[in-house]
Amino acid sequence: MSARRAAVRVRLEQPSRKRESEFLERVRASQGLHRPWLQAPRTQAQFRELVARARADRHASFFVCTTETSELAGVINLNEIVRGLFQSAYLGYYAFEPFSGLGYMSEGLGLVLDQAFGALGLHRLEANVQPGNLRSSRLVSELGFRLEGLSPRYLKISGRWRDHERWAILADDWRAKRARR
Repeated sequence: MSARRAAVRVRLEQPSRKRESEFLERVRASQGLHRPWLQAPRTQAQFRELVARARADRHASFFVCTTETSELAGVINLNEIVRGLFQSAYLGYYAFEPFSGLGYMSEGLGLVLDQAFGALGLHRLEANVQPGNLRSSRLVSELGFRLEGLSPRYLKISGRWRDHERWAILADDWRAKRARR
């Protein structure tokens, strides 16, 4: 086992209302980081919708928390989980300041991929990233996602339809990547 894997700096936590004030403060502090890439929940009502959606059958959500201080470092969502022959979901994620760019989300996404392709029994995850979001593209690429193509005007963010690159990873690819570590 490598030293990189042994140093666990994050843990996953089920979204709950106990993190509401911390979450909303982190969103306010991270507006410059998030714009124009996403719109994180900014109000109490939006946060409570996130918590309720996290408990729905077709979603799985995780707060990425630091192990040292238990601070909220980011959010990871598995959206629109489809079962049956597909066994797939869409991956969404965002970091919070001051944790952005420090590897916390990479570790958190690794833990989520372990769950998605383990206990949740998924076969495929797709992450849609705006072409100019180089940090996000690098993150999924380093985790083993493959670029599959471009979807013009795919998602409406901040009132504008935006192009997205489709990145995907299969369970077998993730297991092989983990085995090489």
